[in-house]
Amino acid sequence: MAETNNDQARMIVLEARGITKHFPGVIANDNVSLMLRKGEILALLGENGAGKSTLMNILYGLYHQDAGEILVNGQPARIESPHEAIDLGIGMVHQHFQLIPVMTVAENVMLGAEALRGGMFLDREKAIGQIRTISRQYGLDVDPGALIADLPVGAQQRVEIIKALYRNADTLILDEPTAVLTPQESDDLFRVMRTLTDQGKSIIFITHKLREVLTVADRIVVLRDGKVVGETTPAQADEQRLAAMMVGRDVLLHVDKALARPTSIVLDVQNLQVLDDRQHKAVAGVDFQVRAGEILGIAGVQGNGQTELVAALTGLRKPVDGSIRMLGHNITGASPREISELGVAHIPEDRQREGLVTSYPLTDNSVLEMYYQEPFAHGVFSDERAIQEHAQKLVKEFDVRTPSVHIPVSSLSGGNQQKLIVAREFTRPIKLLIASQPTRGIDVGSIEFIHQQIVRKRDEGAAVLVVSAELDEIMSLSDRIAVLYRGRIIATLHAGEVTRKDLGLLMAGGTPAESPAP
Repeated sequence: MAETNNDQARMIVLEARGITKHFPGVIANDNVSLMLRKGEILALLGENGAGKSTLMNILYGLYHQDAGEILVNGQPARIESPHEAIDLGIGMVHQHFQLIPVMTVAENVMLGAEALRGGMFLDREKAIGQIRTISRQYGLDVDPGALIADLPVGAQQRVEIIKALYRNADTLILDEPTAVLTPQESDDLFRVMRTLTDQGKSIIFITHKLREVLTVADRIVVLRDGKVVGETTPAQADEQRLAAMMVGRDVLLHVDKALARPTSIVLDVQNLQVLDDRQHKAVAGVDFQVRAGEILGIAGVQGNGQTELVAALTGLRKPVDGSIRMLGHNITGASPREISELGVAHIPEDRQREGLVTSYPLTDNSVLEMYYQEPFAHGVFSDERAIQEHAQKLVKEFDVRTPSVHIPVSSLSGGNQQKLIVAREFTRPIKLLIASQPTRGIDVGSIEFIHQQIVRKRDEGAAVLVVSAELDEIMSLSDRIAVLYRGRIIATLHAGEVTRKDLGLLMAGGTPAESPAP
């Protein structure tokens, strides 16, 4: 039976009408309208800077619109703060988690919504009981007594979802929820999302990953330059069409590269052993080499030693055994500056913690590794004009979307922060590029651009080491692939001779029927 207008109106739980938001020099949202129905997963797609996060921050009360209105369950609502959004049943899980690592799951969930006994004492047992009930109901397997610092990223995200449900959220906004998840953790999240919507919750899902949108969304709305440019469904679309809607042109979704022509050994790693923060051996005797003119991809499920491996290679963590040699130089235990000055560029796994000083402007961040060198400094004095001109050049050449190079990097979207790091690292002379999760949390247009730049560095003669949890990225970029499992390289393969299925089996510690040797 066809729905009446009244039936449809009752189904709409959240609606934005004509939302407009200005920032200095930028129209972030330009007359944006969308609606979310009960029990629906609405995917919101768009490039970095398209206005997705701004719109969601308006719906959650972090910003207020300059024009337009918001309706919750058909009633006009003025949402001035996250507290008011929560009272209206709207919860938000941010891309960068809002958790306190030294506190337990229960303490994080209770924070700001404390259960009290007798009006003045914390009722931890009541809160723990509620958390266990929510976990069972929605398939969110989390120990309330566990410390956040001890949980893997996927479990931390489940804690964020529990936080929202604990506050009685009926509508969840998930901002780039899979940006830091492994493929297995992403699949688990999709299962949770479907459980939530099956039980009447509604979800707005912001992502850049087209495969995921087509897997889990009911409807898809695309933003470009702050405007809604289209709406579709997974049944009506494919990855190529969605990418073109987002970017406004055809996008190359797979890396176009010639055969590698590797020459001399640039990086030589022998029997490398590295401890993690808990003093456990995260890297347990790793051997590999990377040659000039090739891309070696390190594939593996997050948590198998990739973070510690890259930290050791870039001087951020001291190995306990083994050796690292770069062009014949022993750099085992060398400082980050010493390694950088030898011609090593580093795109870090965590752009905010290791790649940027987010309170500093783009100008300072553009020269973080070179601020003391000519032409950016003359003796002890900085040349502010040279630094500004350099930053403006990077912003233009790498399409970093910002109204000014003088604003704090914290005001940029995650993808534009990533592009700034790539711009800084790629525009200095390098012999070795170490790229850890180089396209995490960025849009298809930016991914295409960064992949092209990585291949360009290879073709210019640099050795490239790419570490990624994205199977498609590893298979598309790499000339050879080394699989890291429990701190050891268990296979090294020619990229063109391995299937996605076989690579996935190796990443999980299994053995494919055939594993071709390099």
